[in-house]
Amino acid sequence: MPDRRGRLVAVEGIDGCGKSTQVARLGQAMGALCTFEPGATELGVALRRLLLDPGPPHAGPRAETLVLAADRAQHVADRIVPALERGAWVVTDRYVASTFAYQGHGRGLPAHELAAVLGFATSGLCADLTILIDLPVEEAGRRTAAQRRDKMEQLGATFQERVRAGYLQMASSDPDGWVVVDGSHHPDVVAADVRRAVVERLGPWPAAGAR
Repeated sequence: MPDRRGRLVAVEGIDGCGKSTQVARLGQAMGALCTFEPGATELGVALRRLLLDPGPPHAGPRAETLVLAADRAQHVADRIVPALERGAWVVTDRYVASTFAYQGHGRGLPAHELAAVLGFATSGLCADLTILIDLPVEEAGRRTAAQRRDKMEQLGATFQERVRAGYLQMASSDPDGWVVVDGSHHPDVVAADVRRAVVERLGPWPAAGAR
């Protein structure tokens, strides 16, 4: 999509890092379309239940990856691309990096195989900026202790440590495309850091976003 006028910002992080809160706050500040994965489309709702609801069926790592890719393909086609084409800025709670972090670093699937699947699912659409809300696994666990845990959250702290390490590795290897924000601060401080990062990397967003 070389002629698109909108910008795509992906917000990433382990479960409990506060990224969903920051997506909502950034989207409101920007006048952007806020969306999420998995489950933002009609098809995605069914796929999200299959992937995350506790209990059977339990998909293996490769099947899990393909279900996530199907959700992302529909998400890109139905939500992200139409918004970008009409000039909207889009903020998504999770995007391609989540699969590399969870199914790659967490599950151990080869990165080159994931890249092939994800490239097909997204038609090569990359985020203009990926923001990692980084938080230690122990602190994230305390934040979500009282919540009902989905299948991914039930995989435990060791799995989440691998996922966090994967995120930090990706951010370190692509400093132009990523910004790491300390998620341990008050949400107001985190929100200010996120907004500042977007402006510094992508420039000021339009005064009135086209949702």
